[in-house]
Amino acid sequence: MNKLENFVGNQFTWPICKELLFLVLEDKVSDVFVCELVWERLFYKREITSNVWFPSALTPTYWSEKFVEAPQFISERIASVHLTRTIPKEHKQGLKNFLNFKGYKINELYPRRTRRATAVNWLIYWAFENDCFSNDNNVIPSPSSPPANPVKGHFGDPEIK
Repeated sequence: MNKLENFVGNQFTWPICKELLFLVLEDKVSDVFVCELVWERLFYKREITSNVWFPSALTPTYWSEKFVEAPQFISERIASVHLTRTIPKEHKQGLKNFLNFKGYKINELYPRRTRRATAVNWLIYWAFENDCFSNDNNVIPSPSSPPANPVKGHFGDPEIK
């Protein structure tokens, strides 16, 4: 994992705070947005002309070798599995221990939602590991309504595979 000394010159669009993490869990931001939160912290960089994210020199080797383009953590199961594998055992309970998240009800369980929970757990791990957790809950995107069809997601989200 890259430490703070590697963050010089790298600014993140949104700081990680509890409010932002709950927007993800409550499905009030798009899957694309969730992926971008993780991609930035894995140091993938956006190619402006094509809007494709590629590894940078700071992207951990594990990720740049497995994914030459930024992985779709929500729409693709294998990317979510790899994200889960990179969370150390002592950080696996971040949702419960840090956010006091009780989980989803059985009728709310969809691949998108469980993969979002994985992304949030990874973001919690990353923020604590790198001492980058923000207490400023005012710096968050405007929430949207949860999607009408939680299986498919928000308008513009990649198809769930």
